[in-house]
Amino acid sequence: MGWWMSLNLRKALPKSTKLFIYDIIPSILDNFAENAKIYGLGEVVICNSSREVAINSDVTFSIVPEGKHVREVFFGEKTGVLTGPVDDKTFVDCSTIDPATSRAVAEAIPKNSPSAHFYDAPVSGGTLGAEAGTLSFLIGTTENDAYFEQTVKPLLEMMGKNIFCIGAQSLGLVAKLCNNYLSAICNIATAEAMNIGVRHGIDPKLLAEVIKKSTGSNWQSNNMNPVPGVCPNAAPSKGYKGGFKVQFMVKDFTLAVDAAKEVDAKLALGNAGLSTYKAAAEDPRCRDLDLSVVYRWLGGRE
Repeated sequence: MGWWMSLNLRKALPKSTKLFIYDIIPSILDNFAENAKIYGLGEVVICNSSREVAINSDVTFSIVPEGKHVREVFFGEKTGVLTGPVDDKTFVDCSTIDPATSRAVAEAIPKNSPSAHFYDAPVSGGTLGAEAGTLSFLIGTTENDAYFEQTVKPLLEMMGKNIFCIGAQSLGLVAKLCNNYLSAICNIATAEAMNIGVRHGIDPKLLAEVIKKSTGSNWQSNNMNPVPGVCPNAAPSKGYKGGFKVQFMVKDFTLAVDAAKEVDAKLALGNAGLSTYKAAAEDPRCRDLDLSVVYRWLGGRE
């Protein structure tokens, strides 16, 4: 997702603005820089660490898989952002991680410099949304945050269409986990419903259309229906490749369940849903594929 987010940012920024980038995989950086050059999008500077990006940038965006990676980005002993100067700099973390890690970073940054800013800004919309520039950003700040409105929001609007100010720091992450929990449950329920209907002989495209026009309508069924062929451009119709890997949903689902425990929120479907994704992620037929592959794990007919 970060590749497309960065590309849309580069497209929208004035050509005179330098874009500094870093990734742990060098080939990704080279590919990005080459694309920017081919299409004349403006200067791209490849860096050797998160620290180098932050030193050269006024605003730094980060998006990595897990909380431990966010800690490495900011607290790494040699290349962490906080090993360099952060005066008057702004940091926006778009990762989906545990709120506790985000709070730790948010508390550490002002200790290094009172003039630095940090925002948790997890994204929703998946790879397709990142490519199209239609992502939703869930920000852990208030609507009357003037600095955010003036400095950060215009940049987010270059990468997404919906900007939500959720309230306090880390609540952007809580909102994202609530959304992913619901989306994950809908994905399982859609796969189960489609499996029942297809096994009885209903044409999957017809069943999907019935669901779309009825009370069972949901984003997963309408846009990422797990039966191959129903949504031609979606991951299930491409061998479940691309999209959001099932093992990543194990991580997000676990974080959502932990967030529920933190406030003693009762879950009726949490444990069953988490067990389903864990089992699918461990199945060699499903691992590294989009989370809609739970349809295959259920024995759905392809």
